Amino acid sequence: MRPVARESYSTTPEDESAYSLYSKGSRLLREGHPHQAAMFLSRAKLIEPEKASIREALARALFQAGRMSRARREFAKAVAIDPVNDYAHFGLALACERTGQRMRAIGHLKLAIAMRPGMSDYERALARLAG
Repeated sequence: MRPVARESYSTTPEDESAYSLYSKGSRLLREGHPHQAAMFLSRAKLIEPEKASIREALARALFQAGRMSRARREFAKAVAIDPVNDYAHFGLALACERTGQRMRAIGHLKLAIAMRPGMSDYERALARLAG
């Protein structure tokens, strides 16, 4: 596991905007620190609970951290906020698969593929589940 340079990710009350928390959480996620990313993104969600981008990033962090039930709930909320977000449908499908909801996963994969045809990751996941 890679160590986190805590001083570069600390926040003070004046930089606790949803955007700054989202940016820090997204950076941590890109750098392979999903647990730490989830902490920042959870705080951003408290400030902007109806932002699909924050919900999707939080769901990705939770998924990568192995917290499937919470990831599923966050992906579902991202889909509810932005129903045409193909990646949120894909993430929701993967989280549903991991939590034993195979039929629900297939449905969301079909929606993701309909929204963005030709995405090989989506098609491979559907072939795996439907086969």
